[in-house]
Amino acid sequence: MFHFTVETNQSVDEAIQSLQEELQKEKFGVLWDFDIKETLNKKGFDFQDTYRVLEVCNPKAASEVLSLQPLVSYFLPCKIVVYEDQGTTKIGMPKPTVFMEHIEDTKLIRIAEDIENRLIAAINAAK
Repeated sequence: MFHFTVETNQSVDEAIQSLQEELQKEKFGVLWDFDIKETLNKKGFDFQDTYRVLEVCNPKAASEVLSLQPLVSYFLPCKIVVYEDQGTTKIGMPKPTVFMEHIEDTKLIRIAEDIENRLIAAINAAK
């Protein structure tokens, strides 16, 4: 499966707050909080679904993987999406290991596994 997704009883805003706190413990910062609904509404589209895309980064890990393979920049920063689906808040992300499989470098795959495990831990703790 290309993604990891969990459900939470929290609102989207509450889930994002919890997620930011847990990401910080794993040394990840939120670079950008993209509110899709707000953006589409400002552009004149009547979009009612709530989707927030957080772009997150661990600077040490990013520096390490980019020094090994510039193509990794295509996958950075990592994305975590918090959204509502039929009244349920979900938190999910594409798995970094799935992306790294395409580069076929065992060292990068090991780093991606560590990043993925840390992001999963943060998501699980935030839910």
